[in-house]
Amino acid sequence: MAEKNGKAPQMEEEQDLSEILRVRRDKLKNLQDQGKNPYEYTSFDAKQHAQEIVEHFEEEYEGKQVSVAGRIMSWRDMGKAAFMDLRDSTGRIQLYVKIDMLGEEAYRSLTASLDIGDIVGVTGEAFRTRRGEISVKADSMVILSKSLLPLPEKYHGLKDTDARYRQRYVDLIVNPEVKDVFVKRSKIITAIREYLDGSQFLEVETPVLHTQAGGAAARPFITHHNTLDIDMYLRIALELHLKRLIVGGFERVYEIGRVFRNEGMDTRHNPEFTMLEAYQAFTDFKGMMDLTEDMIRTVAHKVLGTGKVERDGVEIDLDKPFARISMVEAVQKYAGVDFTQVETLDQARKLADEHHIEYEQRHKKGDILNLFFETYCEEKLVQPTFLTGHPVDISPLAKRQKDNPEYTQRFELFICGAEYVNAFSELNDPIDQRSRFEAQAALKAAGDDEACDVDEDFLTALEYGLPPTGGMGMGVDRLVMLLTGASSIRDVLLFPTMKPLD
Repeated sequence: MAEKNGKAPQMEEEQDLSEILRVRRDKLKNLQDQGKNPYEYTSFDAKQHAQEIVEHFEEEYEGKQVSVAGRIMSWRDMGKAAFMDLRDSTGRIQLYVKIDMLGEEAYRSLTASLDIGDIVGVTGEAFRTRRGEISVKADSMVILSKSLLPLPEKYHGLKDTDARYRQRYVDLIVNPEVKDVFVKRSKIITAIREYLDGSQFLEVETPVLHTQAGGAAARPFITHHNTLDIDMYLRIALELHLKRLIVGGFERVYEIGRVFRNEGMDTRHNPEFTMLEAYQAFTDFKGMMDLTEDMIRTVAHKVLGTGKVERDGVEIDLDKPFARISMVEAVQKYAGVDFTQVETLDQARKLADEHHIEYEQRHKKGDILNLFFETYCEEKLVQPTFLTGHPVDISPLAKRQKDNPEYTQRFELFICGAEYVNAFSELNDPIDQRSRFEAQAALKAAGDDEACDVDEDFLTALEYGLPPTGGMGMGVDRLVMLLTGASSIRDVLLFPTMKPLD
């Protein structure tokens, strides 16, 4: 099946790229000169999809007329006939295109115009070839959109990871398994919504633009509102607005939305990511712990059909009750340091020096305990584990423990050494909250870009009265990574943040 320059489509990889581009544009011009501009098509009545025909061939489609549309991914020339692979959103199906079926003029015109990557519409009879492959014997075929660029590496896929992330559209074309990850991502988010909706939570939407950055320890993105002539911040968390709704009388609310943090990028972090936050009145962090565990287990079974997933060769069992350990217990277990015996900041600093843990002058005793945890313990928490008992110094929005006010009613869920969930018994004492905000503001004034300011409106809301409340925040992207086996957050974001090539 010759192209205009006499070279078969399968040999394009041997041609110079500029020649390939010229040939493809010449083919487009020839089509247009014949009054067959492919870009003028507004629709094609594709009544079936590839997977549907293959799965229901015997009982429904054998010998029947079908119509399909999709992209040509490969092409095997047989002289007066050709076999092509067509891929649509559901999968692939073979096309059998024969000169005496289309007619010689139509066949020659089509084969002179067609390239791998073109999008076509086909009607014909569904049949099984002598080799047993379910196919469509084309009696009509039209080019619906001309591909002016060759697909990278043809049918072998796009391997360069940087190019895959930059040009996700090409990645999806040549690596069909990538699409499965994002189909699964959609199902995971749907399952989360169904779980929370079924637990009487109300989904709400809160502002993305904030006049103050708060709700998390993170550096915000700053923008400027021209009409109001004020700086504003892309939200770093959903928390403070959702808790205002609990003050207003809603008892169970949640939001799934993008948050933005102007921080480093690695396999677990992207500047914008998807967060789930849920708040429930008249419960505490233990109630949120039960909800979190049951929700993750339920979502896994709904999407995967199992509570067991594999990460880095290790089976993670979501069906077993999640382990629970306090930060002090974890540090004692894995670092051999007992912080119940540490009474002063000087003692904590001395221990840090002895264990070669770097700290800053602004760090308090609780910060140093957390540094010990991050250094010695975090990577050890492979199976699902709730970490509890965080110091007040690193938990400005969590309620204190009644019997040990240096620590809070808070948990983080760790799996495979990574944090998936952060949750509290929410601090509802406006006087205590003000003092913690003021401590944060002092840290910010001293140069801590991740500290927050005093949020006077939120304090006003607390003074009207926030009922006892449990809240949780979960990184949705990390849950998708866990349930799809992805090793990088970029593999579960359709369009991850990338530095421009120029």
